[in-house]
Amino acid sequence: MKIDRDSLSEIGTTVVRNKSRSLLTAFGVFWGIFMLVVMLGGGQGLQDKLSQNFKGFATNSAFVFSGRTTMPYKGFQKGRSWTLENADVTRLRAALPQLDVVTPLLMFYGKTAAVKDLKTSCSIYGLYPNMARVEQTDIRYGRTINDMDIHEERKVCVIGKRLYKELFPGGGDPCGQFIKVENSYYRIVGVNYGGSNISMGGDPETTIQVPFPVLQKAQNYGNRVDALALTAHSGYRISTLEPQIRQIIYRAHYVDPDDKFASFIFSAELMFTMMDNLFRGVRFLIWLVGLGTLLAGVVGVSNIMMVTVKERTVEFGIRRAIGARPTDILLQVILESLLLTVLAGMAGITFAVFVLQCLELANTVDGIPTAQFQVSFGFAVGAACLVALLGIVAGLAPALRALHIKPVDAMRDE
Repeated sequence: MKIDRDSLSEIGTTVVRNKSRSLLTAFGVFWGIFMLVVMLGGGQGLQDKLSQNFKGFATNSAFVFSGRTTMPYKGFQKGRSWTLENADVTRLRAALPQLDVVTPLLMFYGKTAAVKDLKTSCSIYGLYPNMARVEQTDIRYGRTINDMDIHEERKVCVIGKRLYKELFPGGGDPCGQFIKVENSYYRIVGVNYGGSNISMGGDPETTIQVPFPVLQKAQNYGNRVDALALTAHSGYRISTLEPQIRQIIYRAHYVDPDDKFASFIFSAELMFTMMDNLFRGVRFLIWLVGLGTLLAGVVGVSNIMMVTVKERTVEFGIRRAIGARPTDILLQVILESLLLTVLAGMAGITFAVFVLQCLELANTVDGIPTAQFQVSFGFAVGAACLVALLGIVAGLAPALRALHIKPVDAMRDE
């Protein structure tokens, strides 16, 4: 076979063209795996950030509020106001053993708290110690309200983070000092840095927690209750217990059992279920888009390998003629496809991890990340294995085509 300058030039042009095609298809794989990893990490970070709003809040909890009747019942006209009372706690505990926590709440807003010459607005929250099983606290100084505070009706309180920073700008432990709320003084026994954004007692950072009976007497509330906080035992759902809860309370307050609008039950369980369903749909969409983009890149690799095999007919024919086994040809093409996709995939994963790390660093408070944007090492390894598998699949068809090239066909093309 005579090799002249024109033949060498043609071979060089073919090599350059094949390299350009390979880089283009490699970018498709790179972009596909990059999009998949970034979207999954970003979706996890978004879920973490939204979950911060519900941090420390029991997922199987509910709050019961009284309202106005919308139906007449036993001689009472509709539109009658009614209120919850202390005895409703005992009624629910006795009639529904499926409930874990049943605790009353008092909530007053728009109050003014003062320490010496410093004043700020606040909410005041009357509770029992078991409220911590509904909404967790993060005590930085002192302690929470305990049973002795309830039993002895001590005028003590736990203040929120913002109140602490505004009324004690110098910092330090404020426990033992007194805070004035309207005309009452309370001794501070703790500072609460916890709470979620769905708290029923106002913003936890500006809330003062005091023993329930102390606040009930201080506000001349008699036996009235603003709300009831409930949680169910494991294996039970608040949503299935709602009709029974209403019937037990309605029976004592002469409210029609079918009057669903005479009370309001805020169920955290339904809210958490909606959030879970939302993110389940988001994850499905992410996988759909990411895998679709990745598969498009892999199909491009397969197509380019087909073109490359056709242009290398002479090479493969000559190799067969000088003794190359079919498996050698098969492995060569598959390994080329595998190498192309793996290198592009690893580059995409590396760049995606870098982008996610930047996102995580951008969402930090006091040097602590507020959300986990980074994917796990196991997922990165799994993504690399997926790319390798797709690379092998992409090379199968071109490899089989190269396998069927005969030396006679190669000489005819030449």
